Amino acid sequence: MTPSAAITGGTEDTANTYSNVGMLVFYQPDGRFRCSGTLISPRVFLTAAHCTFNDIGKVAVTFDPEVARTAEESARNIPRAADDSGPADAVSETGFAASDVTGPKYQGDLDWHLGSARTHPQYSDFTDMANWNDTGVVILDEPVDLPVAQLAPANYLDRFAQPRLNSTEILAVGYGTEVRQAPSGPQKPTPMGLPVVRRYTTEIGQKLTPQVLQLNGNEHDNRAGGGTCFGDSGGPSFHGGYVVGDTSYGYTDNCRYLGGIQRVDAPVVRNWLLDCMADLACASKDD
Repeated sequence: MTPSAAITGGTEDTANTYSNVGMLVFYQPDGRFRCSGTLISPRVFLTAAHCTFNDIGKVAVTFDPEVARTAEESARNIPRAADDSGPADAVSETGFAASDVTGPKYQGDLDWHLGSARTHPQYSDFTDMANWNDTGVVILDEPVDLPVAQLAPANYLDRFAQPRLNSTEILAVGYGTEVRQAPSGPQKPTPMGLPVVRRYTTEIGQKLTPQVLQLNGNEHDNRAGGGTCFGDSGGPSFHGGYVVGDTSYGYTDNCRYLGGIQRVDAPVVRNWLLDCMADLACASKDD
């Protein structure tokens, strides 16, 4: 079981339909990483706990639907901290500062927002399925003028238990890269590093526990459109117009099997998110 990543199959969000879904870039002690997430209030960005736990300093968030299609665009468009010397290191002891993520300088340039990561205090770090709590937030320094996503009511997903779950479509959105055949070598589906764009797809429910919604993530499943994979971690799952979960984990390297969604309708998660939204100073596992 590994942190989840990039949508397989699915559709690019070229119309910017899911404008409140963004990508965050952050430093942890072992490198620079990216995840996905959702704006649930003007200053609160919902993501996965494994994208916020032990983050160093400030993180950076963008809501632009297209981040990079080439290696050159990736190097130019995705920010690095001032003390990160480049791809060979991809480490920082300070995290991002305002000077690292200046606003757009020209039409089409990306707009980045700084914020501070907070992690659910009961996050188990993938050790206890009964108390998974793989949810975090970024408290943005300034409000973002975009529509906000609505959290599902408490225990909303309980009504979709089996056998109904096997015919329930869940919409997933994120910035993970696509899975496709490699350009050379063995022609097997492989997660690719580029492009970095926002995608969406549908998935069919497979299993529901008090903490986790497990979904079928095979794009060849004729009941839905695909699944999540490397880079989609923290991205939203929607049903009925509500955010019902954040992408948590996957089972295989080619992202064509099962994926796990942390339920945000679980009261232990939802109540913490409401606290974060209310006072912007919620408790964190890092404290």
